[in-house]
Amino acid sequence: MKRSINRSNSSIQNSHTAKTVSRKSLCILNHQTVSGAENMKIILAFLFIAPLALSARAEKDYSSSDSAAPPETKSRFAMLDDVRILANGLLQLGHGLKDFVHKTKGQMNDIFQKLYIFDRSFYELSLQTNEIKEEEEQLRQTTARLQINNEEIKNLSQEMNSKIEDLIQNKIQLQEKVWGLEDKVTKLAIIQPSMQETKEISSLKAFVEQQDNHIKQLLKIVEDQHVQLNRQHNQIMELEDKLNHMELQELAENSFTGEQTEPEPIPFVVRNTTAVTYKSDGAAPDCTALYNSGMQSNGVYTIKPNGSEAFDVYCEMKFGSSWTVIQNREDGSLDFNQTWDAYTNGFGDLNEEFWLGLNKTYSITKQGDYILRIELQDWKDNKRYIEYAFSLGGPETDYTLQLSRISGSIPNALPEQTELRFSTADHDMDVINDFSCPENYLGGWWHSECEETNLNGKYVAPRSRGRLDRRKGLYWKPKKGRYYLLKSTKIMIHPTDLKSFD
Repeated sequence: MKRSINRSNSSIQNSHTAKTVSRKSLCILNHQTVSGAENMKIILAFLFIAPLALSARAEKDYSSSDSAAPPETKSRFAMLDDVRILANGLLQLGHGLKDFVHKTKGQMNDIFQKLYIFDRSFYELSLQTNEIKEEEEQLRQTTARLQINNEEIKNLSQEMNSKIEDLIQNKIQLQEKVWGLEDKVTKLAIIQPSMQETKEISSLKAFVEQQDNHIKQLLKIVEDQHVQLNRQHNQIMELEDKLNHMELQELAENSFTGEQTEPEPIPFVVRNTTAVTYKSDGAAPDCTALYNSGMQSNGVYTIKPNGSEAFDVYCEMKFGSSWTVIQNREDGSLDFNQTWDAYTNGFGDLNEEFWLGLNKTYSITKQGDYILRIELQDWKDNKRYIEYAFSLGGPETDYTLQLSRISGSIPNALPEQTELRFSTADHDMDVINDFSCPENYLGGWWHSECEETNLNGKYVAPRSRGRLDRRKGLYWKPKKGRYYLLKSTKIMIHPTDLKSFD
């Protein structure tokens, strides 16, 4: 009886063990977080463990059985239950594998779709790269043609200059011959000419007509060449503007690159390296007259323009002459956000940063024609300049400025042939769309569109990266391009005719 009870307990325990293994396997298979490799391992382990558990149970049933009932019958029923449990486990396992296969197919389809998109993007990127290379090659060819055109223009200019000199010499010779003919004609009017003199007059007349035709032909050739040179010069200017624009787009922010070196200044005999105030006895109208009188060192001098009171200016010796400086900024030590009266009368230290004053500048420029030169330096110590022919109005016009570019190594940022009125925050007559340029961008200036340039704005260092801060700063902005913060600026003037005040 005890053996029978033990056998039944053993069969129950074995059945319970097999069911527990099956249930654990099913729970593991129902977990969706396991990877495909782990599922395969679990399946193989289940298939290996289940037969072992069944065989072990069968052996215990056979060895412990001493009852009258046949052991084969009991083992057969026990094995049938285990087989059912195993079959259910395998069925659920098959469903799990089917779901896993569907998910894997979906993931592979997503991967193939992403690979297709990547291949398409890579192909488009390759096409764009080829187009960029072609444009770069075209730009190189254009630059080469531009250099060749420059050489041709130089040669044509030299030929034209030599022809003009020949024409001038021929003109002088013809004038001398005409004067001689006039004398002879006067004599002929008094004395009847002989046959020989008549022939000589005819030959001279024919020679004069021939020379005159020759001169007309040369003038026609010169005019044609001049028109051609102007056309080529305009084309070169357009190409230079395009190249400058492309160079400026590739610049590091707030710096000039691809420097065009300005002319080297003619060395002067400097009497004193420090700025010293000189008092001249004469009434020199500007720095150029002082230079011509022998004052040839940089410094502060006293001048007296025609019809004006005497006042001090800073004179800078450059290019074999002396320039009158009307604005200088170099370190931001002086606040240029000043009133209308301050800009009219001037402010600052002439040996450091200063604004000479609109009234004083006008008293100088109304004496004749002057050139305006602007020198710029960025925060990488690159230097550029631009020169204008200009006219400055008086106080009744709010010191209206008109410009016409002459030369320079930087694209123009000020409108030409346009009357620009000077304005400050407290004296702004031209408010554009209810927007005051001096009030919003600081400092007095000849504003037009508020963003072209402002050399009297706030002194901003490169560490100030805000766009609004840069717009209120000291900058130069060509018509096409970004804002270029400046480290120093200098505005100066001198007469177009350097001998006008000798």
